[in-house]
Amino acid sequence: MRKILYAMKEIRKTQLSDQKASPQRMQEAEDKFSFLDRELSGISTFGTSERMQEVMISADFTYAIEEFVQRKMWAAYTQQGFAFEPLVKPDTLPNYLPVTRYLDQAGVDDLEYMAEKAQARPGYVSDATKRQWQVFPWGKQYDFSHQALVNDDLGYFDDMTTKMGRAARRSLEKFVSRMYTNATSIARLTGLGALYWTTGRLTTARISAARMAFNQRLDIRSERVNADLRYIVYHTGLADTVAQIQASELVPELATNAANTIRSSFVGIKDPYIVGAAPTLPWYAFTDPNAGPAALVLARLAGMAGPMILRKRSDIESVTSILGAGSPVAPMWGDFASGNIVLKVVDVWGTYIDGTEGNYVDYRGAYGSSATAP
Repeated sequence: MRKILYAMKEIRKTQLSDQKASPQRMQEAEDKFSFLDRELSGISTFGTSERMQEVMISADFTYAIEEFVQRKMWAAYTQQGFAFEPLVKPDTLPNYLPVTRYLDQAGVDDLEYMAEKAQARPGYVSDATKRQWQVFPWGKQYDFSHQALVNDDLGYFDDMTTKMGRAARRSLEKFVSRMYTNATSIARLTGLGALYWTTGRLTTARISAARMAFNQRLDIRSERVNADLRYIVYHTGLADTVAQIQASELVPELATNAANTIRSSFVGIKDPYIVGAAPTLPWYAFTDPNAGPAALVLARLAGMAGPMILRKRSDIESVTSILGAGSPVAPMWGDFASGNIVLKVVDVWGTYIDGTEGNYVDYRGAYGSSATAP
């Protein structure tokens, strides 16, 4: 039995070494097996000679090898991401108060013919469009016990901060996705008509129609503006459709030799948070917010370009006497009352919100489809 325990100990230490475990965990494995070895030998740390009695069957050895020696922690699923940054116009706010931005969406009057000695007729300047937005805090708190972390010989909590950071990023991605998939934003585009919303599924012809719609964008003086289709944001189920459109030199839906003129005219961005069931898979088109009408804005707080992971400082100190000086202990000991270790992830962001416009700062930069029609 002692030989079996020794073999189990060496196997476990090798596994921990391969996992680059800390010396503390290596010593814990050594101590646990040493304790069992002493008990089986009748040697007690309290000086007694009582021998631990055992009744074991073959199944006990199988369980020990499978559950203790051979157990490992496998990585979880890798979640899909949403590279939304090209779709939004960034803004930095100094505090949590609303800020005001004015969108200059028109020029001035055209010139008119003046007869000899005639005076120029007066013109007028259109008012800029007022927009306001602010940022809000977002966060989540997680509590861990001191004992749970000490007993974690598999390293289950080792990447907890990475998971918390990923949760913060995922929350922001969902927030941006909801900017254009919420009911109010969809209703705004739907109400504007065929140049802003369609029901057709994603095809080369539909993307061409969207591009032509962007070319017909008008300012408040009915002058055409530069609004070029740059990004196609699509449901994950349309990945092959987008890839085929961008790879085909000829229009894939036609049995003719028509050239595929749009294959390199847009960048595809997969949004894993768009809801849909085949064949009804929604898609959206956007301009470059830095070169044309900015449909969406994402505001962040100055000094917080990303999430922060915070830990509550331990309120325990180590002393040698009641009146003697104390020294701080490691944060892993948690708080004095319960040994809790508290972590919190926080982030700050916001966007434009309106009961009529939805989240569209300038609807001229957006186009969408419910994909309910073939």
